[in-house]
Amino acid sequence: MRRMFFLAIAAAIFAAAAFGFQNRGTQGGRGQQPTPNADPYANNATPGTTQFPLAAPAGKDSNAFNVAPPGAVNQGPFDPLKWKYGNAFDAPAGSKIWNPVKLKMMQGGKVTGGTLFNSTDPAIYCAMANAGYDFIWTEMQHDTRDWGAVGRMWRTCPDAKAVPGVRVAYTDEREIQHALDAGALVVVVPTVDTLEEAIEARNWAYFPPLGRRSQGGGQAFDASMWGNVPGGYRNTINDNVVLILMIETLEGLKNADAIAKVPGVTAVFAASGDLGNFSGYRQGTADYERAINIVHDAAIKAGVRLCGPVAWRDRPDFTCFQAGSEVAAITRGVAAELGPLANTQGKPEVGPFAQPRR
Repeated sequence: MRRMFFLAIAAAIFAAAAFGFQNRGTQGGRGQQPTPNADPYANNATPGTTQFPLAAPAGKDSNAFNVAPPGAVNQGPFDPLKWKYGNAFDAPAGSKIWNPVKLKMMQGGKVTGGTLFNSTDPAIYCAMANAGYDFIWTEMQHDTRDWGAVGRMWRTCPDAKAVPGVRVAYTDEREIQHALDAGALVVVVPTVDTLEEAIEARNWAYFPPLGRRSQGGGQAFDASMWGNVPGGYRNTINDNVVLILMIETLEGLKNADAIAKVPGVTAVFAASGDLGNFSGYRQGTADYERAINIVHDAAIKAGVRLCGPVAWRDRPDFTCFQAGSEVAAITRGVAAELGPLANTQGKPEVGPFAQPRR
């Protein structure tokens, strides 16, 4: 009798588990959309049940390159230059901006990004993300951390006050798509010198039809990140991503107007340090200020935001700023907290903490 009782319990548990497995990834049961998932293959149709009424006949040339199936929008011979993009990924009517940084920029507000320079600790990242910045400028150009570490930090507190942002290393498909697939909502691209580089950065930052970003998955699509945003991530991210291009060289200055006018560019950044590095002049000199003003003028003419270091927050027309690193923030924070008690350590005469002899 006891054996039969345990067998009945086991059968019930097995049935419940099977039912749960069949319904895993749904919301509210039958007829509901699957829960957004970072794995693009998680919701594939069951093999053997899908019908393909418009498929080419087996073993026969369908002449699809020259003739479209009945009902197709794009008729005539296939021509990518004349292709009419479909509406499968349109944002729903009346969609609103859900990225607070993009919204604030559109409203003309001043946006700040705190620089996470070398930490890989999610606790440090989350503390910075809730400290008062608009986004966190995760440094990937001048630091050696990998994208796995960045992804772990971002997914620890996706709903922090500051959204995930990053400065990538270059205008590259791998770099920019790694950033976006991991959940970045602000992408900063350094040393953009030419119109072609600006277009390349734009292409990898946006899905078609504006860009060439591939829909390959990543934690950004997951319900725990942006999968549940109103309108859906894929359909709304083109309206919510912030793309900032940095002008840092003499070549970049030469092409600043064209760079700023590339569709999809949200802002241009006048690189305070490297414009000095590449020009040979320091801030305050006429030649340096001319370089900064060239970037300023390009932003004004293109109608995009203008970014610089946070020290320039009162400079005319600058509304987007890179703030200090986590190390600088700790140093300043401790000094502000302790006031006159800061740096009043005891001074032993002997041992490793003794004052050096003069």
